[in-house]
Order: sequence, then C-alpha cells, then structure tokens
Amino acid sequence: MAHLTRRAAVAGLSGLTIAPWLPGCGSKPDGMPAQQGKPRIALVMKSLANEFFSTMAAGAKRHQADHADEYDLIVNGIQDERDLTRQSALVAEMAAQGVAAIVIAPADSRALVTPLQRAAKQGLTIVNIDNRLDTEVLKQIGLQAPFVGPDNRAGARKVGDALAKALKPGSQVAMLEGIVTSFNSQQRRLGFEDAMKTAGMPLVAIQSAQWETAPANQATASLLNAHPELKAVICCNDSMALGALAAVKSAGKAGQVLIVGFDSISAVQAAIRAGEILATADQHGDQLAIFGIGMALELLHGKATPADRETPVNLITRESLQ
Repeated sequence: MAHLTRRAAVAGLSGLTIAPWLPGCGSKPDGMPAQQGKPRIALVMKSLANEFFSTMAAGAKRHQADHADEYDLIVNGIQDERDLTRQSALVAEMAAQGVAAIVIAPADSRALVTPLQRAAKQGLTIVNIDNRLDTEVLKQIGLQAPFVGPDNRAGARKVGDALAKALKPGSQVAMLEGIVTSFNSQQRRLGFEDAMKTAGMPLVAIQSAQWETAPANQATASLLNAHPELKAVICCNDSMALGALAAVKSAGKAGQVLIVGFDSISAVQAAIRAGEILATADQHGDQLAIFGIGMALELLHGKATPADRETPVNLITRESLQ
C-alpha cells in the first residue's frame, strides 16, 4: 500500500545520486575545478518552523553521518519563509566560511539569484532544490545552478484531481497560494487550476497566505464569510492546509468544506487519517536534500551531470495511508 509506493519512489530516487557520466548528459560548468579531499557542503533551507524543512534537515544529517568520510555538512534555515534578507545573508555567511558548495531551497525564485551568483564567483558550486530559481534570471545573470526536485505542477494536478472527484460539478473552490514569486507556488497553482478547469469547478478566489499557518487561518475565515457556498479550500502547502482546517472548524463547517494540501507532513497525514483533510502530495522531503547533496558531490569531483533532475511526487490520501 502506501509504504510500498513510498519505498519504490525512494528506491527510484536513489539512482539519481549516483548516476554516472554518459556522453551528452551535460558537462561540468566552465571554470569549476574538481574538488580534492573531503568538501564542506552547506544546506540552506526555508523555514525550519515548517515540518517539511525540519524533516529535510534531519534526512540530510542522517545521510552525512552515514557518509562522514565523504563530506561535512552545515545545515541552515530561516525562521520565516518570507525572510529573504536573512536567507540571502546565510548564503554570504556560508561563502565566507569557505564551504565548497551550497545546496539551497530558495525562499524566492528571483531574489536569491544575485547572492548565489556572488557565491558562485567565489568558486562555490550551487545546487538548487525544492523551489526552482527563475530560469530567465539565471540566464540573464549567467549563473549555472542545476535544479533537483519534483514537478510541482504535476503533483498539484494529482491532488486537484482527487479533490474534484470528491466534489459535485460546479462546486465553489478557493485557493491559498504561497509566496507569489516562488516558482513552486506558481507551478502548484497552475496544477490545481488545471484540475479545476478540467472538472468544471469554479475558483471563486485565490489568495496568498505566504506558506504560513496563521495567515492561512485568517484568509480562510474571510473566504468562508465572503463565499458561504464554498465547498473546498486548496492549499499550496500543508502549513496553510492546517490553518485552513482550523478556520473551517471554527466556522462550524468541518466536513462541509474539503481541504487539500501539499508536502505530506505528519500533522496533515494525521488529519487525513481522521478524515479532516482530503489529500496532499508527498515530494519526499526527507530525501530531497540528499539528492541535491549528491549532485553537488558529483560536480565537486568533476563528474558531468544533467542540467536538472526530476524527483517523484506522490498523491497521499486516506486509502494510501492505510
């Protein structure tokens, strides 16, 4: 059941970190020397208050402990996913500490490109995970930063399709998106919109709750007042789904307004088992940083790699958790 699906997905991911060089698969960026000795790698994440990223950090630490002879790891994160200034400062601090590579889940797809370019000019290898940096800005600024992560649009489409099956045609739906300049928020919004359009479900409102629980709670309360016929709230991450759930319960509409999320954190899995949240998407946060680290090690040791690597994302429902 769910454990078999997850095991198969992780097994499929494992091959990504050790993919050998093949002609035509890409090349080491110009001027990037092969790393000698044991490198230090910095993992720079978004909000550590979000269980998804604390799970990511824990997975990376376990991997480093199992491969202590291969690399050292420094783990960093910001407390608020909106704190772009602090995350930019972390990039500069890691460069100043002389790490060999930065594996980053950027809080913003555009704002982090310039600080990362400064780090790259100092000789650091940059690997982008979770939230893709803006490809046009990367081209304009001349930064090479391969992306390791899931197809967020496809993952959101899976969750949106599951929601549509649970609703009657024409049901009113609202959406809470993340930071609007974040690529993964944009892609999840598109995936959910794809599903709702195909199913003929009107999206009566789309608001940003900036990935956070409290803003999601407030936004959902307002949406329930403005749209008394609302039948579902789509949330572009699980932290917002928890905020939406609290608002629905406070309004006395538990079971009447369906909620879906994205990330598959433990609190949302528990809510799915309890029938309080319908579905979410698992992008295997405990593995995601590991695969970014794997790519960084390949680059540091002079191995050629593809420009990007796609990782699995799976639909999580009550049935799949049994």
